[in-house]
Amino acid sequence: MPGSTVASPVRRPERIPPLTTGSYYEPVDEHRYKPTGHASGAWDPGEQHFSPLAGLIVHAIDRHVAARPGAGPAALSRISFDILGRLALDECEIRIGTVRPGRTIELVEAVAVIAGRPAVRARAWLLATGDTTAVAGGTADRLPPPGTLRPWPLTSVWPGGYIASLDVRPLAPPQPGRATAWVSTGLDLVAGQSVGSLASYIALVDTANGIAVRQPPTAWMFPNVDLTVHLHRRPEGRWTGLDTTVTFGPAGQGVTSTVLYDLAGPVGHAQQILTVRPLPAAAPD
Repeated sequence: MPGSTVASPVRRPERIPPLTTGSYYEPVDEHRYKPTGHASGAWDPGEQHFSPLAGLIVHAIDRHVAARPGAGPAALSRISFDILGRLALDECEIRIGTVRPGRTIELVEAVAVIAGRPAVRARAWLLATGDTTAVAGGTADRLPPPGTLRPWPLTSVWPGGYIASLDVRPLAPPQPGRATAWVSTGLDLVAGQSVGSLASYIALVDTANGIAVRQPPTAWMFPNVDLTVHLHRRPEGRWTGLDTTVTFGPAGQGVTSTVLYDLAGPVGHAQQILTVRPLPAAAPD
């Protein structure tokens, strides 16, 4: 979080202006979307936070798959996002194509274009579904439900419209590099469009790098340049559970690793690679 390879030092406005829209994006046409202020980033409110943009890309893939003639692989089981540059808070176009067609296994690619340049490139594996209930197993226990937990204002750590839109319920007080929390939002992903449960779920996953900060973002930068999600089950419901560990290495790299949950239990894993560096020292007055 927020996902920009050229992120600026975290900027904290005095307050986030009140917003009346009820969504992160508004459709412009079939393939173009305009972000609202709720999508604004944490390192720089003039950028998009990557989390809702990831959900928007999955939404576009869902629409692309649903519009095709004939049956094909139904389950998006892995998606990997590469963040190619600054995610300006500006209109974006989602372009989708098939890399590897197949009846049971298919690879599709989506590119988010902002200001005429590719800003995010995503590849998703779609796998055929079948009944494997008889051999299902290997997952961890459920997390305590969010209704039993107290909200935590993530705005105490990060600015930006996206962060302000969240309902965050940690299981225990977050520690440096370690947190387990439920995340939800009352906003729609795209105004006026039916959005699937997977896109709404993925739209919250990139928050993981912001719930377990190892160092204050006012002193250190640690934006992620990618996000990869592997799923063994399709998540359902309005809550995204994040069991997150953040590791910083000794030479400027870090990794955020997360076990993903919905209310029924684990659904998969997410990984984010970080570029870690101190903020420049403040100039003397």
